[in-house]
Amino acid sequence: MNKPTFSERCFDVFNGLFLIALMIATIYPLIYIAFASVSDASRLMAYKGALWKPLGFSLDAYSNVFANPMILKGYGNTFFVVLVGLVLNILLTSLGAYSLSRKSLKYRKQIMLFIVFTMFFSGGLIPFYLTVKGVGLANSLWALIIPQAINTFNLILMKTAFEAIPDALEESAKIDGANDLVILFRIVLPLSMPVIAVMLLYYGVSHWNSWFHAMIFLQDRSLYPLQLILREILLQGEASGMGASADDMAMLAATLKYATIIVATVPILLVYPFLQKYFVKGALIGAIKG
Repeated sequence: MNKPTFSERCFDVFNGLFLIALMIATIYPLIYIAFASVSDASRLMAYKGALWKPLGFSLDAYSNVFANPMILKGYGNTFFVVLVGLVLNILLTSLGAYSLSRKSLKYRKQIMLFIVFTMFFSGGLIPFYLTVKGVGLANSLWALIIPQAINTFNLILMKTAFEAIPDALEESAKIDGANDLVILFRIVLPLSMPVIAVMLLYYGVSHWNSWFHAMIFLQDRSLYPLQLILREILLQGEASGMGASADDMAMLAATLKYATIIVATVPILLVYPFLQKYFVKGALIGAIKG
């Protein structure tokens, strides 16, 4: 093996330093938010500059966030939307992707053209609202699930992944008497677990972070998802709902916004490590036709 040249060693050193700097730039905002959320509010307001450790220690921001009785209700609503939504998303997206990946499907190119068309053009917000209201989904958690049942980009990603599966597997299964549903659920999906993991992450994060559709379609506060509750806490300053007095509100706001970010982000951060090993492989399988 040839020894690396001076220029190659210089490149490796520069590349390593650049990646370390990039890692710090990526992680530091999370570190800042975590430390700020448990810092003493008065000291945080007076502090300027980078934050590398908590300024004192106080859980007042978290206690005030969870003092809001709607927080746990929001968590429950969000978990319902995420879990039920994921089941519907994966089921319908896999059915659509499998159908479109079959070379025997008539007018496949024309159908794909109409599907891709929806990525660039839509009817607009008002027709969307009137449609959801017209079918009776307004002021229901189903308004956050059914209209988002299939994402066009995810459908194309899964379709491309299904097309990479050798045709011989399907042909041998048909010889043994398997129909399309058996082929999909017993052969195609088990062989596509990396792309399924990507779908779970994409759809799950989308459902978890969604607040705009909830703000449009929901009038009953008991149906609000977590993100909409946190939005109220941050933007409307529900001091009475959080048990904070008017004098304390300005001080509390210094740490409150960071606590709400942690409350909204931690569940997703805990799930990602279990999907990370499939993520890159699944994204590449779905992005490049084999």
